[in-house]
Amino acid sequence: MALTEEATDPVAARRPALVEMSDAWLVGRARELTAVVQRSDYASQLEIVAQMDELLDETQRRGEPLLVARLLRASATARLVTKGLAAEAEPRLDEMLAHTRRHGLALLRADAHALRGRRLVLAAQEDAALTEIARALAILDDSTTPDRQVGVRAWNRLLWSTLNDCWIVLNQLGVYEAAEEVSSRAAVAIRESATPHEITLQLLNRVKMLLGWGLRLERIEEYDESAEKFRTAASMAMAIEGPYSESLFPRQAGVAAVDEVGVLAAALALHQPDEDQIDRLQRLHDGIGYPGEREIVTIALARCFDKAGRREDALNVLREARESLGDDSSQPSMRLNIARELARLDTSPDYASGASQSLIDYATRLESEMWSLRESQIATLNARREHERLSAEHGAITQQALQDPLTGLPNRRALDEKLRQLASSADAQPLAVALVDLDGFKGVNDKQSHAEGDNVLRVVASTLRDALRGDDLVARYGGDEFIVLLPGTPVSAAKMALGRAVKSVAGLPHHLSHGVTLSIGLVSLRPQERGEQVLARADAAMYQAKRGGGNQVASANSMASDPAAAWASEGLPTDPAWDPEEHS
Repeated sequence: MALTEEATDPVAARRPALVEMSDAWLVGRARELTAVVQRSDYASQLEIVAQMDELLDETQRRGEPLLVARLLRASATARLVTKGLAAEAEPRLDEMLAHTRRHGLALLRADAHALRGRRLVLAAQEDAALTEIARALAILDDSTTPDRQVGVRAWNRLLWSTLNDCWIVLNQLGVYEAAEEVSSRAAVAIRESATPHEITLQLLNRVKMLLGWGLRLERIEEYDESAEKFRTAASMAMAIEGPYSESLFPRQAGVAAVDEVGVLAAALALHQPDEDQIDRLQRLHDGIGYPGEREIVTIALARCFDKAGRREDALNVLREARESLGDDSSQPSMRLNIARELARLDTSPDYASGASQSLIDYATRLESEMWSLRESQIATLNARREHERLSAEHGAITQQALQDPLTGLPNRRALDEKLRQLASSADAQPLAVALVDLDGFKGVNDKQSHAEGDNVLRVVASTLRDALRGDDLVARYGGDEFIVLLPGTPVSAAKMALGRAVKSVAGLPHHLSHGVTLSIGLVSLRPQERGEQVLARADAAMYQAKRGGGNQVASANSMASDPAAAWASEGLPTDPAWDPEEHS
């Protein structure tokens, strides 16, 4: 997809109203903005964040679960790369995690954990970040078969983006062996369908990782291995030009990638530092770069200054970087690289004295100890990953017994258990109970197919779930019927909430709902009333809604607990041969 003029200038005039745009356009636009926000000035970043929220609002109005999850991801990511907004990403990531759990979107649930890990790194909670990555990788280990609803190509892209988000955290933490494993897996995921943008991002990430890895190896005096990392990174930096020119990243026409992207210029300079590269590195150092790029450019520039005999300039640029980092914890390993580079250059005249040499020996041994700790980090990651996998496996077995396989909602067994719990809880009173039936669903099965009918049930289930509060229970009762339990809710408030659900389903695009609507019967649990009694009253109230033309909520607080009496009290037929679907 070619980068549009609006993407390069996010303050440009708005496109046509979002309501007129297709789902594919919304996803594509979010991808463009995600690429641009990483290399924009602060004012433009804020504008992009606002645009992301507009896209998210529109997708939530449409209600398609996968679309909503992808825009939640984009909205959170934009905040994570914008200074001062990382905390605002937290509620979106919490919502993304709950949403993906509810709708069975495993890849994007893993991505929510990966992005939470990224947020935790920014908050200097490295151990907690490692746990989130273990959770993400455990989910991915269990998600090896493409989801037929998503499609193989789209599934591979989602897998790739999730693995990249895992990679970012592992690279930030300096766990390079694990980062390389994840990066290689990401490359395999898009091997057959990669776009120029994805190829570019994959190469940029790998170059950045190799440079950080090489600098880390220097700290334990593994200079040959470090030089090999720099050589490989420089080779990749030269190979990126083709895909970069067709990527979504903003660029100046006729300017080579190594003259525009700091990490690429740094790769050439760390491989072979010389005076000729100073001007380019200085320009990139002072410009707007990608996240985590400036520190690498600083070290490369300092080495070129030193090579040219300008040690004081090298020290100044490193000191400036140390000061500008302040309490930034997004690149813990890179902070140590800056400190090490300063120590290497800022050497007193008595460098060879016994005291100085002792300090150098001590620092070398300390670095070796820290390198050993990295092995402990990898072992911790793998142990937590296995623990999460086993926990998920156990939870899945338990969940299967209580979950409807088609919609992912609680099944009748889970409903009965929850109803008993709420009925005996004083805090849950008043307890509103609703029975939901689909108007016109029989026609979908008859005129379309049962597979299409299943799709409608999934969409309606997710729309109903999203329209209600987090502590309300939506369960599949059987066929095209659902039960809703609203604890601590009077009938009047429950009727308003369910009315919003009726409107949400009625407003779904026809290709998703095929025109089905909801008839809802609403009652309030009476003292000492059994589950089957309250459900019978809700069922009778639902038929009252049917008789009123459907697409509405009918409440019946005072109806008799006996089903036949309840029907008769509303003038409904008691003949068992009467088919309400024919009268809907």
